[in-house]
Amino acid sequence: MIHAFRNLRSHVTTFALVLSVTAGFAADDRKQFSTSTTLAAEAMTLTKLLDELHYNHDSVRSADFASVIPDYMEELDGQRLFFLRTDREKFEADFGRNVYYNTAFLGNINAAYDIFYVYQTRVQTRIAWIFEQLNGEFDFTAADTYRADRAKAEWPADPAASDELWQKRLKFELLAEVLNKKTLDEAKEKVKKRYDRMLKNLSEIEGKDLAEIYLTTIAKLYDPHSTYFSAETYEDFGIQMRLKLVGIGALLGVEDDICVVKEIVPGGPADLGRQLKPNDKIISVGEKGGEAVDIFGMKLRKIVDKIRGKKGTEVSLIVQPADAADSSVRREILITRDTVKLNSARARAGVFDVPAEGTEGKTRKLGVITLPAFYAEGDEGDTDSERSSASKDVARLIEILKKENIEGLVLDLRRNGGGFLAEAIELAGLFIQKGPIVQVKNFTGEIHVDRDKDPRIAYTGPLAVLVDRFSASASEIVTGALQNYGRAIVVGDSSTHGKGTVQQVIEMKQLSIPLARSPQKTGAAKFTIQKYYLPSGASTQLKGVVPDIVLPSIEDHLPIGEADLPRALVWDQIKSSEFEGEPLNPKVLTPLRQASLDRQSKLEEFVYLRKQVDTFKTRQEQKLISLNLEERQRQKASDDQLRKEMKAEKDRLAKNDFTFKPFYLGPPPAPRIKAPKKDDEEDFDSDDENETYAKVDVHLREALRVVNDAVELGGNRDLWASNRAPLTARTPSGG
Repeated sequence: MIHAFRNLRSHVTTFALVLSVTAGFAADDRKQFSTSTTLAAEAMTLTKLLDELHYNHDSVRSADFASVIPDYMEELDGQRLFFLRTDREKFEADFGRNVYYNTAFLGNINAAYDIFYVYQTRVQTRIAWIFEQLNGEFDFTAADTYRADRAKAEWPADPAASDELWQKRLKFELLAEVLNKKTLDEAKEKVKKRYDRMLKNLSEIEGKDLAEIYLTTIAKLYDPHSTYFSAETYEDFGIQMRLKLVGIGALLGVEDDICVVKEIVPGGPADLGRQLKPNDKIISVGEKGGEAVDIFGMKLRKIVDKIRGKKGTEVSLIVQPADAADSSVRREILITRDTVKLNSARARAGVFDVPAEGTEGKTRKLGVITLPAFYAEGDEGDTDSERSSASKDVARLIEILKKENIEGLVLDLRRNGGGFLAEAIELAGLFIQKGPIVQVKNFTGEIHVDRDKDPRIAYTGPLAVLVDRFSASASEIVTGALQNYGRAIVVGDSSTHGKGTVQQVIEMKQLSIPLARSPQKTGAAKFTIQKYYLPSGASTQLKGVVPDIVLPSIEDHLPIGEADLPRALVWDQIKSSEFEGEPLNPKVLTPLRQASLDRQSKLEEFVYLRKQVDTFKTRQEQKLISLNLEERQRQKASDDQLRKEMKAEKDRLAKNDFTFKPFYLGPPPAPRIKAPKKDDEEDFDSDDENETYAKVDVHLREALRVVNDAVELGGNRDLWASNRAPLTARTPSGG
């Protein structure tokens, strides 16, 4: 693909770009950002790349770049609290007309810095105002209200309107603390600390952070899934896709400028060493035998960078133990860095004992495979003997479940946001003999059909796919293909997410000779190169995959689908590919759907689920929040009572959960070692925290029942719609 960028390289020039911009503050009050030669080249390269190779490049004109200005403002001030409407008008007048020219031909992203300087001024001024207001009195008896979600509101028209907004905002924040068992003085102190922290975070923002936000805003002109990664973000992206990193295996946070251990990752170096504990405070970090660096007040990303390192090397941590009676106690802990597997995203399985219909006391073994992401194998140089990919892991789990004599299977793709396209094709192929899995179209209109070419089938029995509104991209390919073939019945929310596009990630060094020669780390571009379609020719874009059996869900009332994203690509359809399969015959689908509908109208767990959904809808529709203390106290008491009743109901229903036996690839994970929650952190579902499968998972229970129904249908040949049992694979011998 690199040859496509030869023309692009000719447009990339190198030059130094130095900024010196002030907006009302003295030079020593804030950093002065400048754009390096490398960053300027990256900005030009990114713009040219989007211009030439993005799937949607024909739909974006240079004039459209003017909207980068308000979009960037929203990224800085998403709740429209700090900027003024006059700021937007001025920024659009000053920068809007030249965004494309400045970025594409000059690598000039001065607008990002200039706008940020004004934002910084607004925040600093407003927080000074907040601190002054906190010294005064507050009236919580008036019938005022506050709009908690201002994402779609306009910025205040002028300083007076901003003051009025913030009077309500401040009361809203104080009330939240008072309702959380704080005195008013304690609430004021908590709010003050919050804005002290905001000031500190603001002061730690660097030019590269602003550049990443600004260039990502440009990329998102083309579609919601295109972005620019800084060098640091690109590294983190690679870690998530490979499911591993080299470090110590601890999740960290920063509290009052001090690095605190929040959680120990099971099986990681810190866990195996048993020296580092949750709530320990890390004072300094260094290499073994080297000088330790004090990390007080340091940004979390920088702390993490210091702790990560080459596999096999030792890192020295100076720690204040959480259980030390004397806060002056210090302890040195040496930990050898090693690969830390992020197993929370790896496939796992369970065998559930589901009551057989019409048979007292008899159960049927049904399997569940949960796949949180479509991950791929590690780097070629990886010597890990347990190198894994999503498809290989699922194939391994299928073999384990078959040895357990399961009679049906649920593939759980809920909250699976996608991943590697090749893994989706391989995984779908585990359930069909062979044939098209996905059709891919590029911006020239060329269509390529990706097929499963392996006639072997890993699992031939009855199959359901469980999805939700977070099931996206590769998840939708697998779900839609299996639905097209009539191989599985799809159960879940009213539709999947609706992401029907393919992205490619390219490091900037690969696109430009000057960038390749630069000694600085460069970022990367993730951009949409293709659109995909199911074997039937239907796109999953916007509409997603519609389940055969729809269950009540809170997620159907959240703005989380592709259609809710700005500048999402449109839905369309192409010619069907040739494949041996068809959607489920009504003779099979109708009785399965009707049986589920009957259960949804009768079972207590669905009453519980619908009550959850109705309560959530009521809260979603409540746009304005009261600022009257008595009214809020009544509402909180009512909410607390409802929450207690719902928890009691959940505990009662949990007694009816199907028993199960979990299976993992590798040793079973130890319980997650976590710092205890603070008094003001509510957690009404903490009893689920270390469970392999959550209690009263109504959707999973119903998917298992649907598969159970399919197994029952398979026992009566008169109910078959073809020469094979419902929801089983088409094989050379089975038709």
